[in-house]
Amino acid sequence: MGVTTVGMRISKTFIYILCIGLTLLSILPFAVMFVNATRSTPDIRRNAMSFVPGTYLMDNYRHMMGYVLRPITDEYGEPILDAEGNEIREYSRLGGRAFNPWLGFRNSLIVSVGVTVLAVYFSSLTAYANVAYSWKMKNALFAFIMFMLMVPAQLNIIGFFQFIHQFVNWGNETLPLPFAISSNSFLPLILPAIASPAIVFFMRQYLLASLSMEIVEASRIDGAGEFYTFNRIVLPLMVPALATQAIFVFVGSWNNLLLPMILLRGDNRTMPVMVQLLQGDIYDTVLGAQYLGLAMTVLPLFIVYFILSKYIISGVALGGMKE
Repeated sequence: MGVTTVGMRISKTFIYILCIGLTLLSILPFAVMFVNATRSTPDIRRNAMSFVPGTYLMDNYRHMMGYVLRPITDEYGEPILDAEGNEIREYSRLGGRAFNPWLGFRNSLIVSVGVTVLAVYFSSLTAYANVAYSWKMKNALFAFIMFMLMVPAQLNIIGFFQFIHQFVNWGNETLPLPFAISSNSFLPLILPAIASPAIVFFMRQYLLASLSMEIVEASRIDGAGEFYTFNRIVLPLMVPALATQAIFVFVGSWNNLLLPMILLRGDNRTMPVMVQLLQGDIYDTVLGAQYLGLAMTVLPLFIVYFILSKYIISGVALGGMKE
């Protein structure tokens, strides 16, 4: 017994050390990113792995927003000097590709929240229909969903873009002017999220393990409609699964770069697209501004995860209970 107990303690200690090490390794890139957002470019180039915050946060923010430090000149174009003979400088905004994170936040939130709500709700509805009903093409539909899971998303990019282009032209020719469709809008990014085979598969497997058809039958006997049963009875039972998929969908939509870069222009650009602006012009030499832009892009993902993670943990705990 003594040898077994010592062995168990050693194995637990090793597991704890390994988990702590992996946790620190996962946190390290984010910690370096947030710290470097407060440091100057020379400091970052000397030592990019520092964990001591700097004092250049506001300077990096001004550079990120498109402001540069320029000398104040007189009417003849000569720089104005102070009492010590140094040039007097002030921040002035550059035109062109200035990075606007608040506008990018708004656009990304509209797209990501819309995609998350539509994908999670309609995929759950599809999974419920596949579980709760018996109909002729039920297995064929599930086989088609499984087949779609094997098709790489990259293969659909060209076809999807051509479809959107033709759909926009058709919509602008046939629909009234108030309902005209534009390719430079969020709808081509939000509406296709209704069809998500991966979420349908996940929700179907979750319902098969957790949904009791007696509850559904009791609701039908009481006269409740199908949508009422789904919205008021089935969805609350799926909260852990909904939270899990909502995190993945939100993160994937927020980080989506290819389609927004192709479809969106001007003030409709999302946050990841705007971050690309940090790689040009004045931002090439201001590394702190680049780190600050990346930090602002990642921050909403942390917030969403921390809000929804408790539902995932509660779902795991509930699934581990035995009657």
